[in-house]
Amino acid sequence: MKLNSVPSLLSALVAAATTAQAADVGSAFYGDAPDEHHPWAIHDHNRPQPKLVTPGTFSSQDQPGKPPSDAVVLFDGTDLSQWEADQGEGQPTKWVVKDGAMECVPGSGYIRTKSKFGDCQLHVEWAAPVKVQGESQGRGNSGVFLMGLMEVQVLDNYDNPTYADGFAGSVYGVNPPMANALRAPGQFQAYDIVFRHPIYKEGVALDPGHVTVFLNGVVVQDATMIEGGTGHKARTKSGPFPDVGPLKLQDHGNPVRYRNIWYRSLPPRPAQGGTDGYLSTEATRAKRAQIAAEIREDAAKLKDPNNPLPEMLRLAESLVYDQDEDTMGKAQRLSEKYMAGLQTLTPEQLAGKKDEIKHLRDICKYLVKSGSIPEDAPAKLLLDQMIKEHNWDKKK
Repeated sequence: MKLNSVPSLLSALVAAATTAQAADVGSAFYGDAPDEHHPWAIHDHNRPQPKLVTPGTFSSQDQPGKPPSDAVVLFDGTDLSQWEADQGEGQPTKWVVKDGAMECVPGSGYIRTKSKFGDCQLHVEWAAPVKVQGESQGRGNSGVFLMGLMEVQVLDNYDNPTYADGFAGSVYGVNPPMANALRAPGQFQAYDIVFRHPIYKEGVALDPGHVTVFLNGVVVQDATMIEGGTGHKARTKSGPFPDVGPLKLQDHGNPVRYRNIWYRSLPPRPAQGGTDGYLSTEATRAKRAQIAAEIREDAAKLKDPNNPLPEMLRLAESLVYDQDEDTMGKAQRLSEKYMAGLQTLTPEQLAGKKDEIKHLRDICKYLVKSGSIPEDAPAKLLLDQMIKEHNWDKKK
């Protein structure tokens, strides 16, 4: 790139960056650049905006709350059309719906969703029978089986001790709850569960998965590592889960009731191709190349023979993510065109660009820090020289 073209290119970039900062939407050449494990810059304005979700409402004992706007409702209190018996596909369940809740009919078997899903935020409300019968595991027993494999225990432990890893809110047989936050029998209890299934590749765990559980708003499982499918008396064994599976509710011989069941699918983790979080160098490199390509596609839409700045800005910005000689050449040609316009300015007009030139120097520092240009780049040296000659860094 020619020496006299570099400042003009950077001038365009800072002008656009300053406009973006004024709009408080993030900008190029602002936060730390992408690195080998993070494809996005800090405060990256190219990063997708979070999706809009309208929050739901909380439940009371008399009235279930409303789910968030993007939730998939599995049971709304009216019918069991989304559920079937666990004995086989399409088999109707013998569980019943009473007063807005589904109720287990003892001896009828597990119930499961017809649909299958994976990582999720899950909300389930349940109530043990008002009439207290039995003790320990024989009182108000059921279970929420994530993917049909891993049980979060449902049990009436209100003044009813049992083995710790079989308490309500436990990952059954694996990890006890951190607290007993149950309401009295007959009242609805609320589980809010964040579930991330194990991810394996060629027999190696890329992410063992974890589960977080809130019981009536109290955390009882804090990112508990998943050690495999749960079971009675036998220790779990780590291993892969399917990508999706049904939600199952257990028949353990007690007429436990359920209501207000819904889930929200969660975005993929890095091990699944997600790009939020700490990525491998290979995944980061691929995502940075993709981001750069998208920015260059956007730059192509900004062509304007009378105003090269917008296209120039986007092309140069793409180089922070992925170096490309062809893109550098295009930016150079645009900068030369813009420089020709600068050369028509009078000395007074050039003096009026003092702040812009100082911003250009700051952008050069950013590009040096990000590894896009060397410390002794001609553009940076020239800008340093111009600022020094005019004493523009001198404090008043």
